[in-house]
Amino acid sequence: MAQAAQPAAPAVSLAALRAEVRALEGRPDSGGRLAFGIAEIDRRLPGGGLPLGALHEVEGGGADRAAGAAAVLFVAGILARRGGAVLWCVERCDLYAPALAAVGLDPARLIVAEAGGAVLAAMEEGLRHGGLAGVVGESGRLDLTASRRLSLAAEAAGTPAFVLRRRRFAAGGGTPRGRGEEPAAAPTAAATRWQVAPLPSGLPAVLARAGDGGRTGLARPLWHLFLTRCRNGEPGGFVVEACDDEGHLAPGPASVSLPAAAPLSAAGAGAPDRRAGPAAVGDRAPRPRGRIVAFPGAGRPGAGAGRL
Repeated sequence: MAQAAQPAAPAVSLAALRAEVRALEGRPDSGGRLAFGIAEIDRRLPGGGLPLGALHEVEGGGADRAAGAAAVLFVAGILARRGGAVLWCVERCDLYAPALAAVGLDPARLIVAEAGGAVLAAMEEGLRHGGLAGVVGESGRLDLTASRRLSLAAEAAGTPAFVLRRRRFAAGGGTPRGRGEEPAAAPTAAATRWQVAPLPSGLPAVLARAGDGGRTGLARPLWHLFLTRCRNGEPGGFVVEACDDEGHLAPGPASVSLPAAAPLSAAGAGAPDRRAGPAAVGDRAPRPRGRIVAFPGAGRPGAGAGRL
């Protein structure tokens, strides 16, 4: 006797299964996602966007200042699209406030902590405090244990955390200082790992803006953006226009070819150049007198840097 046909099992998406596992483990998908608005990037990220309650690594695709500045501006552009205060932890403060404002991150939102050799600990403390739009730490060192602690803290708070693997340079010279740094390819608990390499910007273009018709100006800087690691996603490389004054990227021109491999990481050598757009870091920034500094209103005309 023929057996009755069994009803077809309902289709279950991979995202739904992951959400169910997180719920069983008591780990809700905190923080949500932030889409870049570029289909080629978003389709490679789990859930169609950057996980916000997670740890991310970002480094310049080279050992020069331009690569480091591009990495800083990439992170600043992401955080510009979120409201609230941003904790930025550094060994010593050399951020350039007008460059951050140029990609939409109002320096008045920044709390900059000069943490010396305790950058990762300061990041973790900020994440556990909560109430922040994001936490950034500039550190050449990130081992599996430290990254796991930061990842758990970011997930619990629903706050994005970024470790910037930015090289520092001796004052007045082009030689990077690599004291205490580890290879960026070492395993960590970060959800994503990015490299940002500056490219020469395009030819002058006519910029059409509301109210002024059209005028000729420089095109936006170009970046090679590499997603070198993505948990539950797909790595890839992209040519993009650098962040605009609201923090948004845009697809780059199709005429610019993408190299077959990611560029030289920050662990390599290179000569300094100025292709990243506005300088995000200062070569000889004055050392602040306090541990916590801020830039109230630095993006507005006539306003100077302040200190908390």
